[in-house]
Amino acid sequence: MIDKGIWFLEFVRWLNVLLLLLLLLLFRIQPEEEAFLPEKSDGFKKQQFTDFEGKTSFGMSAFNLSNAIMGSGILGLSYAMSNTGIVLFPILLTAIACLSSYSVHLLLQSAGVVGIRAYEQLGLRAFGQVGKIIAAVIITLHNIGAMSSYLFIVKFELPLVIQAFLGQTSSSEEWYMNGNYLIVIVSVLIILPLALMKHLGYLGYTSGFSLTCMVFFLSSVRYYYGMLSFCITAYAIPILAFAFVCHPEVLPIYTELRNPTKRRMQGIANVSILGMFVMYLLTAIFGYLTFYVNTESELLHTYSKVDPLDTLILCVRVAVLVAVTLTVPVVLFPIRRALLQLLFPEKPFHWARHVAIAVCLLFCVNLLVILVPNIRDIFGIIGATTAPCLIFILPGLFYIRIVPIEQEPMSSRPKIQAACFTALGFVFMVMSLTFIGIDWMSGEKRSAGGH
Repeated sequence: MIDKGIWFLEFVRWLNVLLLLLLLLLFRIQPEEEAFLPEKSDGFKKQQFTDFEGKTSFGMSAFNLSNAIMGSGILGLSYAMSNTGIVLFPILLTAIACLSSYSVHLLLQSAGVVGIRAYEQLGLRAFGQVGKIIAAVIITLHNIGAMSSYLFIVKFELPLVIQAFLGQTSSSEEWYMNGNYLIVIVSVLIILPLALMKHLGYLGYTSGFSLTCMVFFLSSVRYYYGMLSFCITAYAIPILAFAFVCHPEVLPIYTELRNPTKRRMQGIANVSILGMFVMYLLTAIFGYLTFYVNTESELLHTYSKVDPLDTLILCVRVAVLVAVTLTVPVVLFPIRRALLQLLFPEKPFHWARHVAIAVCLLFCVNLLVILVPNIRDIFGIIGATTAPCLIFILPGLFYIRIVPIEQEPMSSRPKIQAACFTALGFVFMVMSLTFIGIDWMSGEKRSAGGH
């Protein structure tokens, strides 16, 4: 354990050095030529994405963005509240939600200056090829982690659902009770066909159904609270940060939006974040008040200890399984876009690439889920690294670099706010990684959700 702790501290120290060098490198890169930006005009310039005309409605866009926000993170929020306390948790959740909304504002402002549709292209406009690669890698790592966490739920919950349907109280060795086989089947029969849709807007209906399933989950948590009735740990804040990350999906949804304007897209983001905030808060409160300190890192496993064959618990498990399964294709779209931007930046759409990337991604994620044992590790580590980059660091840096100095000098309040926002992201990342390292070295025993 000591050797692991020393190694982790060395890793954090070198990561800090690397981040500082990277920040210095990015700011030393010369700005893009003025001709690279759209021509200025005195009148209002409507946002125009020349390669695609958006046709997705406000409601469907809100469903897709809400589905991108909502995921398996909701199952860990009661656990986070059990570690932060019922007073501090709503404060932290409110702060993260507000910061996420402000971060979307920075992204939309940056996209409005240059009129582009991809997160990676913002990186290219701000910092050249280096920025494009960094943005694509961060999006890929984060969304692979998100997909993995969703499939972890399927891996561990679907066998229990099948077991309950069969009226069994213990698991068997049959193939249909093996979670590894089941996630492959779910990926091939459900996730892959949805991931092969040409445009993200087509998933609006499945996203709406997914949200309906999570509303049922929330109602059941409230029901069981009526029936059963101050310290921050290393994993609490990263879990909260991970719960609100939707930024890789913002620009693709913005592009496919009918009548795309910054105000309209900001409204979609605000509605989605507010809706998820209410759902998160109520789920965390009722889940925590039901079990208090006995709350585990995956809430469904805590409920299964009450009565694994209970009909309502079984329905809740099915609803959550449907919700997280339908979220995977939404999260896969930005990864595929990032890889296409890196590997085939000038190539037109082609079905062979579209299908091949989806198949390869699902294969890699299935492999990761089969080999990695603990869902909390994914929430904590990914939330502590990629989430700060997507919420704080990159949007702030993009805004500083892309918005012209003639329009907003560095001494202006918006630029200073963006700089502070970026610095907050680095502080958050370093603190979270340090806390996780200390927790690892101390060998503190916590419940791992039984997985």
